[in-house]
Order: sequence, then C-alpha cells, then structure tokens
Amino acid sequence: MDTTGHAGRGSRPTGRAEGRDAAPVRDRFPVLRIGLVGGTVGMLCCVGPTVLALIGVLGAGTAYAWAENLYGGYTWWFRAAGLLLTVGLVVWALRRRQACSVAGVRARRFRLLLVLGVAVATYAVLYAVTTALGSLTR
Repeated sequence: MDTTGHAGRGSRPTGRAEGRDAAPVRDRFPVLRIGLVGGTVGMLCCVGPTVLALIGVLGAGTAYAWAENLYGGYTWWFRAAGLLLTVGLVVWALRRRQACSVAGVRARRFRLLLVLGVAVATYAVLYAVTTALGSLTR
C-alpha cells in the first residue's frame, strides 16, 4: 500500500463496504437493460426490417413486405424468444448476485415486475412506431 491507503496500480475497488459506519452497497439489478432487450427481441420481426429500411439497406416497400411476412407467420416465435431471453437474463442476474432462491426472488419481486413492465412497454412502443412507419409505405 502507498501512503494514501490505496493498494497500488492495477488494484480494483471491491465495491464492498468496510467498517461499521460504511453505507451498505446498493443492489443494482439491471431492470432497464433486461426489459429493453427482452422487449426489443420480442419485436424484432418488425423492428429488423424497419431498421434496415431506415439505414438504407432495404427499400421501404421491401421492408414492409418482410415485416408483414415475419409478423404474420413468426410473431409468436419472436415473442417466445424475447420472453425466454428475459427469463434467462433475470436468472443470470440473480445468480450473479447469489440471490437465485425463493428468498432472493421475494426480496426483488417489485424489480422483477418492473422488468416485465419495461419489456411490455418496449414492445408496445416499438409496435406503435413500426405500425406508424408501415402506414406511411402504403
């Protein structure tokens, strides 16, 4: 250790509170990230072609045809993938925090409901945007 109390170059802070008077470390459960990823994957059937059209890879008419085909035939596959990814990310986040137990889930139940709410809201917003952009191509 140097004179300032730091362990030196290359050491990383542990993020753990030390001593009696130290504030407890906040549990940063990635609610927004998990919800946004899950909702976006659930809507990739329409978001994918829309993004490709917006960046100029596809024409608007082709993107609309792709989105109609994907939404009409594969919607439930994309929704299931979004739900499975959301559940997988929640389990992964709980395991990283060593809270993958009934008690850990109960302690974070409101955050877990918020993850679901963010995912559904993301899906709804993306659905509204892609529907509005699709109506412009007709």
